[in-house]
Amino acid sequence: MPDHDVLIVGAGPVGLLLACVLVQEGLHVVVCERRVEADTRTRAIGIHRPGLDALDAAGVGAAVRAEALRLEGGEVRSRRRTLATLTFAPDRPVLILPQPRTAALLRDRLQALSADSLRLGYAVRGFRQTADAVHVAAETPDGPRELSAAVVVVADGVRGRLRPDLDAGWRRRPGRASYAMLDVVDAAPGEQAVLHCEPDGLVESFPLPGGHRRWVVREAGGGLRTADAFRAAIEKRTGISVAVGPGVVPTSFVAEQHRATRFHRGRVVLLGDAAHEISPIGGQGMNLGWMDAARLAAELARALPERMPDLTGFERRVRRSAARAQRRSGFYMSMGAPAAIPVVRGRELLMRGLGAPPLRGWTAGLLTMRGL
Repeated sequence: MPDHDVLIVGAGPVGLLLACVLVQEGLHVVVCERRVEADTRTRAIGIHRPGLDALDAAGVGAAVRAEALRLEGGEVRSRRRTLATLTFAPDRPVLILPQPRTAALLRDRLQALSADSLRLGYAVRGFRQTADAVHVAAETPDGPRELSAAVVVVADGVRGRLRPDLDAGWRRRPGRASYAMLDVVDAAPGEQAVLHCEPDGLVESFPLPGGHRRWVVREAGGGLRTADAFRAAIEKRTGISVAVGPGVVPTSFVAEQHRATRFHRGRVVLLGDAAHEISPIGGQGMNLGWMDAARLAAELARALPERMPDLTGFERRVRRSAARAQRRSGFYMSMGAPAAIPVVRGRELLMRGLGAPPLRGWTAGLLTMRGL
């Protein structure tokens, strides 16, 4: 008999949510996380309706709502003109809460449900499958150790080391660009997101809880490695002067899209960013991982511990949702690419049309992950 029903590799937001739901279902779960300290990097901030439903299932939805900022809507601008204004419907809210805080709420929830489920400093090095279990080799604070589980879920992120062991493939999908990001103090950030789709490249602006605002700038022809370069790019493209504190350095990142060619092999399942990389431009990746986690939890809870679940339907739904999300993110990235003025004019016509009354509700639904 295996030691655990489910072993989860990775204590990010997706792995933690899956663990919370499974423990609530009465399964014996362990989460192996190689880090000892929590990851404090600020990355994903947007929580959409599907993600909020999954957070409710994990028991932290109310806490997230209490701390998050709720976006009223957004504007799309180009060349100093507003092209479209969208309002997010009450039944499809967009909440803003930095990923470290969301992860902390999930971590606290898991420890309240099962104090010994989270194992920090456990670096999984490999696994081998037998007829009724997966045997996992891990480096722990107390030395090498082997654990076993009926099912292993790999949720260790885009750059996780275990995907190659599954021979799962990693296929590039359309959409790739470089960006710089910075969170700045803003005494009155408001409740509107603003997207500037400029000839020199995208500039995004999102309010954050606690009197801050996040700026994201597409790099075009050169890096934005300093606060001065970052501030100058925003002002040149939008006419907006952003106050950046001394010593603040922008974070540069490359937005890419990939998808595994298979999402499970035997008793080992890929989940979240380990299964599909979605461009953060569009804010779907973390929410899609939570959707996948909720779907997987339902399959595992129905079957374990008596039998191995049939994951064929799960894989089909994950593949379909990931493909749709990547197509949407690829489109969003194309709207913010540097472009010649004739192309920009065509984009502006398209964005005006998408924001006009006949299509406005459909566009808002698209941006809030309807249909995934």
